This record gives sequence, C-alpha cells and structure tokens, in this order.
Amino acid sequence: MELRQLEYFVTVTEEANFTRAAEKLHVAQPGVSAQIRQLERELGQELLDRSGRTVRLTEVGAAVLPYARAALAAVSGVRDVVDELTGLMRGHVAVGMVGSPGILNVPGVLAGFHDAHPGVTITLSEGNTDKLVEGLRGGRLDAAYVGLSAVDPPGISTLALWEEPIVAAVLRDDDLASNKSVTLDALKDRPLITLCRGSGIRACVDDASAVAGLDLEIAFEASEPDVLMRLAKRGFGVAILPRSAIEAHQSDLVSIEITPTMTGRLVLAWRTDGPPSPAARAFLVHARSAAA
Repeated sequence: MELRQLEYFVTVTEEANFTRAAEKLHVAQPGVSAQIRQLERELGQELLDRSGRTVRLTEVGAAVLPYARAALAAVSGVRDVVDELTGLMRGHVAVGMVGSPGILNVPGVLAGFHDAHPGVTITLSEGNTDKLVEGLRGGRLDAAYVGLSAVDPPGISTLALWEEPIVAAVLRDDDLASNKSVTLDALKDRPLITLCRGSGIRACVDDASAVAGLDLEIAFEASEPDVLMRLAKRGFGVAILPRSAIEAHQSDLVSIEITPTMTGRLVLAWRTDGPPSPAARAFLVHARSAAA
C-alpha cells in the first residue's frame, strides 16, 4: 500500500469522477485507475462502485476513506512539523476581514508577516461577520478581523482590538437632537438606518432589541456606513452606528447616546482549537503581537 494510492483514492472520491481526479492530480487517467485497482487488490475488496455515471464509494470504501484521509494528513503533519522545527516556514494563511476596518491597518499586519516569512503565501477575503465566522469554523479561514457584539460566537476565540459605543444620529432639527441620551423604546416608532444582518453592529442592535422585547423598524440597511450617513442626512430616519462613523458628519448630524449602552467590538478571531498549520499558527502569533 502506497501513499500515492491513498491520495488517488481520496481524490477520486472527492471528485466522483476519474477524469476530473486525474486532471486535479496532473496524472493520466489510466495511471489513476491502475493505482486504485492495485490498492483494491491488496485489500481484497472493491472500494469504488464504477457502475454509474458517477463514481461512488462501496461500503468498504466508505469505511476506508477516513483512514486514508488521516494517513495523508499525518504525512502532511510530519512535513509541517519538520518545517516548523527547522525554520523553513512554508504553507498558506487565509485571512478574512470585514469591510473598511481602516483603524486596524490589516495591510500593515500582512506586510509585516510576509517580511518575516516570505515563503508563506497569504490570501485576504472580505465579507460580513457571519460569513467570516462561518469560514473560521469551516476551516476556510485561519484568522479574521470581524465586528462582534458583546458575546463571542461558540467555538471562536477573540482578541479585542477596538471598542466603542453605538449611538443614534439625527438631523440637528430633529425632535431628539436636544437629548443627551435615548432609549431603544423611544426609537421603536421611528424608521431606523443601520448595517445589514450579518454585521457585528447589526447583531448588537438585534440583541438589544430582543432583550428589550421590541420590534424595531429597520427601514434602511446597507453594508457601508457612509451610505447610511447620507440617508440620515436626507432625513430618512435615525442612524444607529458606531460613534466614529458619525464623527465626519457632525456638522449635519447630532449623535445621541443609547441606553442601555451598546458596545461594538472589532476583534481578531480564530478557532478556539487553534489554526491547524504551522504557518497559520505563526500568523496568529504575529497578528496578536502587532495588536499589542
């Protein structure tokens, strides 16, 4: 039994097709078929059902698959740990980021890591908090810069990077403009302007309204705070956003504290059980150090 045979078997299973598997492996299809036949002869059982249009696992194949994957993962782990111990950092790090977190200087963090580990490739993707947290849980991301409410999602650990109160913003001639603070209950009959579902700020708003037993009217939602500010300046409703998002529009809008206080957080997030690869672990150490 050879590791190559196990690799071919796992790839054919994932692709459900010999031709696609061969293309992915950059091997001629007859070579893939021959190696899997050899593996089946050594085991004395067929692993794949080739009778249909797509290749399917036999009962024996389904039982063998997790062990084949574990064997390949173990070999990869051996290579990784050798690289880690000898300082030959190779691999790939996948980082996620919510839109426009300029205060975090994510490009600077990535550049610093690249300078320290030029052999590691880095990818950066953008999305809302829910999508990025899902990517962390599913292993598609190693770390992510996300916005959260006061509670960390299950299975996710975080390092707080920035915290600030969420406030209401209204036009200067609005009835609420003279107030220093306002409750959510006082806003229940007003059209509200805030970020889309899936963002950390929206989670804060939804959580707070649920605790208060309120059904707030979210009349306008968008992914960019600046769009929401322009809507508020045109009198479409009360904007609910972090205080810093409103500061650039203070000449037109008045910010009012919301009670009880809602706090938005920007955090560095990762799976609680830790990134699996040495490169990803090194990035997490670097990113946490950069935050400090």
